[in-house]
Amino acid sequence: MGFQVMTMTDAAAQRVRAIVDSSGPDAQGVRVGIKKGGCAGMEYTIELVTAPSARDDLIERDGAKVWVDPAAVLYLLGTEMDFETTKLRSGFTFSNPNQTSACGCGESVELKAADLAELARQKDAAVTAG
Repeated sequence: MGFQVMTMTDAAAQRVRAIVDSSGPDAQGVRVGIKKGGCAGMEYTIELVTAPSARDDLIERDGAKVWVDPAAVLYLLGTEMDFETTKLRSGFTFSNPNQTSACGCGESVELKAADLAELARQKDAAVTAG
């Protein structure tokens, strides 16, 4: 099995499926990316996918499909996508090891590119231990 850029929780997969089911026959999943913006410098983006790009990485879980924008891959390596509902809000959340800070309102983050050498060392250590 190949390396996945991101993973998603059961709650995220359930929400992606609900979005697709309520978005018409052309909807296939969502695309996650990042853009410059907000007081911390970057924001996560999520958009409906009706025509996937062959360049995007595809993450699937229980029938939910999430494509990752290739321009965001280095910033999203190792990220877990979740969906949470609280008394005050509901939405997708991202547990991202490449996040160095976030703004007070939680709408924007500061991200660094993933350390590919460190990821390779972790993968080698896991293979040796297993």
